[in-house]
Amino acid sequence: MKKVGVILAGCGVYDGSEIHEAVLTLLYLDRAGAEIHCFAPDKDQMHVVNHATGQPAEGEKRNTLVESARIARGEIKPLSQLNLDNLDAIIFPGGFGAAKNLCSFAVDGDRCDIDPEVAAVIQDAAARKKVVGAICISPVVVARALRDSGKKPELTIGTDKATGDALAVLKAKPVSATVSEIVVDKENKIVTTPAYMLGSRITEVAAGIENLVRKVVEMA
Repeated sequence: MKKVGVILAGCGVYDGSEIHEAVLTLLYLDRAGAEIHCFAPDKDQMHVVNHATGQPAEGEKRNTLVESARIARGEIKPLSQLNLDNLDAIIFPGGFGAAKNLCSFAVDGDRCDIDPEVAAVIQDAAARKKVVGAICISPVVVARALRDSGKKPELTIGTDKATGDALAVLKAKPVSATVSEIVVDKENKIVTTPAYMLGSRITEVAAGIENLVRKVVEMA
């Protein structure tokens, strides 16, 4: 049985993990017979967004780990406790939380910083040749973590030119893909899919995530 870590970034598309993408990842991992372990950074989110209005909730604070636990039904650990000795692969669902709480891409673009714990996990996975899956916007997190490694990973965020250009500045190779397609970087053992970077319906997004999960489990 393959053991896969799912790295969450909160709960909700605008300030955390995209819930559809996260749940679909968990569903297809379970269908593939994988043993799932959820993790999230134990820190405050960048900010809180009212998902009914799409506007920031002034003065409100939420913890990334506590909010991620909603998706994981409480079965989650702080990212600091992730040990790659016990995992065969890791997957990052998308959502603005990936670009706000795991790194600062949503604010700083290609000049973004990255959470040190997140960077360490991705860099360790690359060094050990563990498989990394990244969905929607989360390939920018992988690119930032590996920016100075000389690896130049092949990643997709769909067809958005501005984000593709940012990936190139982060020393990754952007590859165009449709919502149902995956891009497989065999050398660096990274699998990516656009999901809601392109999709408008959950069925479209599901196709790409299912393909990604199957490939990650196969390669792990």
